[in-house]
Amino acid sequence: MTLQDLTGEFTVLDVVLALALSFTLSAFIGWIYKITHRGSSYTQSFVFTLVLNGMVVALVMMIVGSNIARAFSLVGALSIIRFRNALKETRDVGFIFFTMAVGMAVGTRFYWLAVIAAVVISLIILLMTRFNWFARKVSNQILRIQVPAGTPFDTLFDSLFLEYTSVSELISVDTVHSGLVTELTYSIGMKKPAVEPFLDGIKKLNGNNRVTLVTGYNNTDL
Repeated sequence: MTLQDLTGEFTVLDVVLALALSFTLSAFIGWIYKITHRGSSYTQSFVFTLVLNGMVVALVMMIVGSNIARAFSLVGALSIIRFRNALKETRDVGFIFFTMAVGMAVGTRFYWLAVIAAVVISLIILLMTRFNWFARKVSNQILRIQVPAGTPFDTLFDSLFLEYTSVSELISVDTVHSGLVTELTYSIGMKKPAVEPFLDGIKKLNGNNRVTLVTGYNNTDL
């Protein structure tokens, strides 16, 4: 049985094979995403989206085929779609393109290419995660310090930063509590795990106002 009214190119078996293979490979990619994810932004719905994305792209590629007019009409139809949720991690974009590429390969009948690419790229992702490639030796942390408004904070904490941190950078200065308090946000790298003496020293200098140290900044979504 040939679906001549749809594409004239593929059979029902082709459709089932493409959808089944794209589902299997996309689900495999979703599993790789799950076990390599770090931080607190993991959502089940995003993994569902990855699986659906691979299957839909495979279907789209089968619909388009080699028909240029059909491809342009599809681009016009998809241009009305707007995404409301911003991705928190750049690696999420990579996984979206990963499933899209696999779906495109399946939809254009490059089955072995899709399987080999999915396996090889997934192994590379696992290796990078397992051996923590490209991680900085000094783990950055976020330090938030509240000081009374009008406090000259430019050099107030320099001696403490010099003693306890290897790097420190002022990221932002905000006013809170109706302008009565100034909140300073620093990116720091601790020399040694002496957190309590460091925070106690800051509290002595900022009038015992609030001090917050967000550890594991590299893996934490702020």
